Amino acid sequence: MTAAEISRIAGVTRATVSNWRRRHDDFPAPAGGTDSSPLYDLEEVRAWLASRGQHTAATPSGELRTTLRLREQGGAGVSDLLVLVLAAARRPADDLAGLLALPDDDLVKQANDAAVGVADVVPDTEPVRFTPSDTTVLRALLLCVRDEGAQTTLGVLAERELEDSAASGAYRTPAPLADLLARLVPGSPARVLDPACGSGTLLTAAAARGARELYGQDSLPVQARRAAVDLLLTAGEGAGVTVRTGDSLRADAFPDLTVDAVVCNPPYGDRDWGHDDLAYDSRWAYGFPPRAESELAWVQHALAHLEPGGHAVLLLPPATASRSSGRRIRAELIRSGALRAVAALPPGAAIPLHIGLQVWILQRPEPTRPAYQTVLFVDTVDESSTSGRSGTRSSSVDWARVTEQILTAWTAYAEDPDGFEAQAGVARAVSVVDLLDEVVDVTPARQVRASQADIDPQELAREATSAREGLAAAVRTVAELAGTAAWDAAGASARDWRTATVSDLARGGALKVLRAVPVSPRAAGAEAGHTEAGADGEERRPVLTGGDLAGGTGPTGQASDARAEQMPEIAEGDVLVRNLVGGTGPVARVAGEAEAGALLGAGVHLFRPDPARLDPWFLLGFLSAEANLAGASTGSSTLHLTPGRLRVPLLPLEEQRRYGEAFRHVEALREQARRTRDLAEETARLVSGGLTGGQLVPRPT
Repeated sequence: MTAAEISRIAGVTRATVSNWRRRHDDFPAPAGGTDSSPLYDLEEVRAWLASRGQHTAATPSGELRTTLRLREQGGAGVSDLLVLVLAAARRPADDLAGLLALPDDDLVKQANDAAVGVADVVPDTEPVRFTPSDTTVLRALLLCVRDEGAQTTLGVLAERELEDSAASGAYRTPAPLADLLARLVPGSPARVLDPACGSGTLLTAAAARGARELYGQDSLPVQARRAAVDLLLTAGEGAGVTVRTGDSLRADAFPDLTVDAVVCNPPYGDRDWGHDDLAYDSRWAYGFPPRAESELAWVQHALAHLEPGGHAVLLLPPATASRSSGRRIRAELIRSGALRAVAALPPGAAIPLHIGLQVWILQRPEPTRPAYQTVLFVDTVDESSTSGRSGTRSSSVDWARVTEQILTAWTAYAEDPDGFEAQAGVARAVSVVDLLDEVVDVTPARQVRASQADIDPQELAREATSAREGLAAAVRTVAELAGTAAWDAAGASARDWRTATVSDLARGGALKVLRAVPVSPRAAGAEAGHTEAGADGEERRPVLTGGDLAGGTGPTGQASDARAEQMPEIAEGDVLVRNLVGGTGPVARVAGEAEAGALLGAGVHLFRPDPARLDPWFLLGFLSAEANLAGASTGSSTLHLTPGRLRVPLLPLEEQRRYGEAFRHVEALREQARRTRDLAEETARLVSGGLTGGQLVPRPT
């Protein structure tokens, strides 16, 4: 276990643990790890704490987290423990207390017997078998279920699942997005299928909307079990839950099932989806999907499982809307009336975070009803919130705005497709005739932009005028900053001074260098993009990432409580520097009120100066100097910073502060220049679009 975990179970700060290590010779020696990140034996630490009368202060969920991380190799896996959560949740608290009091051998036997009783939640999965080596984790799990509930316990197991299956490519759909997808299904569907259900987030959202028969399938047994257990715990009495394992395209577990609705976030870019084996499959009513069009295979799989008139809502990558290889299938979906709407989400809505995913709403055609003559397009990408200047992902998604825009447009369109009124720049119904051109591109931005003529000239003129006035004010501010010099010439030659490396300064106590503990790609994705990684409703901590520094934004990431334990907390006056030196956008900043209290995320080095010895703005200026960064970085096209090699002049504190004020002035000038550039681009976009769209006319000369 780490020092952070010791602090948590002992109920003390990390500084206290560091003091124990230095002051007490009998403190347990590290059992692994590195000099900078040692690991300790859990039982030795507990024995040491007990010898000093220091009782554990960890919550049951905290104990379970620690025990899961330290459990023996070959012991019970997350999939087996999921089954036990369901069995434990069905017992009263007194029964669980009795189980916890049993000797180890009896506890293992009781756990195995209980697991057998619920093992059929997902048929054809490996049987559950616990051994004496699992007793510690079994007790921690039962205690967590008894004291904090089954849902909290599932959340802790889910956190571990993210780390254990990081290479699987499975990502949980964020709760706000799952809720949106479920709400896009018209009416109150009773039977809902998710053929790539993962941990069951979409089916849970459908159950919350009133679905009573829930069907799911996933190729990963641990995901299928997680979905089944979660649904059985949350769907309520009377709900039927049927979850199976297997690849839905190659081995459909429900070949004869038709449902009222399908909701799905299928895997993307899978070239091995079964193209060679499924050429004559009856599901391809709209055309045989090319090898590169696995997403269109999932679309047709969903339609094949619908009752006539039933709806499917799928989350798909944007390339599905425009790739030339899928043109014929898209055309047939449009021609038949199966494709009802496509809505574009902003980047950051779900993994992959840098891509703006799309929601496709489909309906299985009814034999007696004529095909629809229009398709609805909604574009929720707010250009003012995206970080176009640095190429980084968007800031935190405004789910209230996105949900309202899509639901409002879709509800109005579904009630009266022919009478739908376009919403300028947001939503437009496009005729089938216009869509069936040589490319059949159903990208919402392309189709919504085509409604430029619908924009009110007076409104656009007001926006352009407001942008121009903002630009003029920003230009005046830049001129004022540029006209105020905070520096003088050094003399006939450049100044020379003694310097010290950051490593030397850290050894001397003048500053500390901190960085977040590296995590798996899956956990990193959750940290950077607001995905669910823990128990429902668990509070997340804000995280500042390297992308935030480059984009000039505040903390946009989030971390669960478990992840937060391994991440330093940012304090006002800390100097933050990006690990990746190349590219555009700011490299460093001094933490202010907006960053204070946030956690240090991936791709950022934190330098915490002793204010009695180092001025933070002085430190920022020299740490972020181009020559300094180049000399302390490695790599060719991408430069990775080695923070200890950065050099800082050795100057008296009073002189540092004079330099600090000059650097503060420079940073204000730089930030105002960036803002002015953005305003100039926005003003030019509005005026150019208005002139070409006919809303604005040039003044006579």
